[in-house]
Amino acid sequence: MVLPLHDDNPSSTRPIVTVAFIAACTLIFIWQFLAGPVAGQSIIYAFGSIPAVLFGARELPVELQIVPPAASVLTSMFLHGGWLHLLGNMLYLWVFGNNVEDAMGHGRFIAFYLVCGIAAALAQALPDPTSTVPMVGASGAISGVLGAYMLLYPHARVLLGLPLGFFIVQLGRFPALWVLAAWFGMQLAMNAFTVSATGGVAFRAHIGGFVAGLLLIPFFKHRSVPLWRART
Repeated sequence: MVLPLHDDNPSSTRPIVTVAFIAACTLIFIWQFLAGPVAGQSIIYAFGSIPAVLFGARELPVELQIVPPAASVLTSMFLHGGWLHLLGNMLYLWVFGNNVEDAMGHGRFIAFYLVCGIAAALAQALPDPTSTVPMVGASGAISGVLGAYMLLYPHARVLLGLPLGFFIVQLGRFPALWVLAAWFGMQLAMNAFTVSATGGVAFRAHIGGFVAGLLLIPFFKHRSVPLWRART
């Protein structure tokens, strides 16, 4: 799988919210990991977003009813299903989040990130409201960041790498528009050909989050920040 490693788009402010989200997701995953397999699974069911529970078709056992079902669309954004799930999401957030945060400011970025995450969760849940598979992960919210980045900085160059065992082969720098449009196209293709009833990657959440980012960025960015910024 090709991964973004870096971009040539420095930010003018410190990405404190981006770093805080990365730290929160990492610490929460460490808590999940240290809890052990059984308790860790209970954490995913208690704090993950389960469509059937979210829409009232099912109820969790009493001991797992820790947060209201509606709140699970928020708590689920900070859980992850494994180390690779966490590391992949945090890499994307690290590469692209700082510039989007820079374009809208810290407070607006918090709201934008959470709204995109909610939109992503609903995009995954609404087509299958009786599903009992928990949704976890920051990828829906991060997909919104990717959509915003594509409109803000389409000409920024992104360094891509291909992991080969313990090594990463650098493939070169490519325009963000190409990289992110290809990523989105891959989500559409995988959603079309993947059966997700038993779990796996929530491609609908990725699609929903990305579209939310595209639609919301004009309202969240600073007025002085243009869309489709020319390469400097």
